[in-house]
Amino acid sequence: MQGGCNCRYIRFRMTSAPIFVNGCHCRVCQRETGSAFAINAMIEADRVVMLTEGEPEIFVSQVGSVPATTCARCPRCGVSLWGTHPDFGEAIRFVRGGTLDERIIPDAHFFTVTRHPLVEVPERVPSFPGLPRPDDPPL
Repeated sequence: MQGGCNCRYIRFRMTSAPIFVNGCHCRVCQRETGSAFAINAMIEADRVVMLTEGEPEIFVSQVGSVPATTCARCPRCGVSLWGTHPDFGEAIRFVRGGTLDERIIPDAHFFTVTRHPLVEVPERVPSFPGLPRPDDPPL
């Protein structure tokens, strides 16, 4: 599966299927993407291979007392390509679904407590008010 930014300065390929795809409705993802929610393809960082010479610019984001995350953006057009999560570190990337050439569907939706009121989560897709807890049913 391939993807990239608007200006095509950065193109990449995911060399395997994502581990998991989520629709994240948290306020950080809403602000980060400028949208109602983000679709994130969780994948091992070493399975994201650059296809062009362009390198993303890495931004570090610190929100309150929450551990820092990073966001890789195209330095030319500013598109958010992927991010990291403090629970997984740099080993896992959360590739923004909108950057992929193929459409992907979330396996589950997280942080629905801050879901935009116009966004309907399909009933057949698991959803959680925050992140799933250890006692939640497996996905």
